[in-house]
Amino acid sequence: MSDQNNIPPVIGEVADFPEFDDVKSSGIEGESKLDFLKDLQLNVYIELGRTKMTIKELLELERGYVIELDKLASEPVDVYVNNKKIAEGEVVVIEKHFGIRITNLVEAADRLKGI
Repeated sequence: MSDQNNIPPVIGEVADFPEFDDVKSSGIEGESKLDFLKDLQLNVYIELGRTKMTIKELLELERGYVIELDKLASEPVDVYVNNKKIAEGEVVVIEKHFGIRITNLVEAADRLKGI
């Protein structure tokens, strides 16, 4: 007599999974997953240009000294978030404050990489 006759039959049920759209839209307490991240603070900085200086030149800096950068005044400035370039823009003055008008965004997929 073989052992196969002593094996009980397997009883199964069809699994019931939620639709993919339902999974994407639900998050913590029903909020979308992206909404959950909207309160995170990120470091944003604007790069006007760069230059190289010797330590001697740095030590000789005085008030009123002008440092020449590698960009022209008409060139766009770079906008970085957490050390990742996300946009280019132009400097604007609003009353007594500087601002940046965004003129060009890096592709959305590239912006999200590494942030």
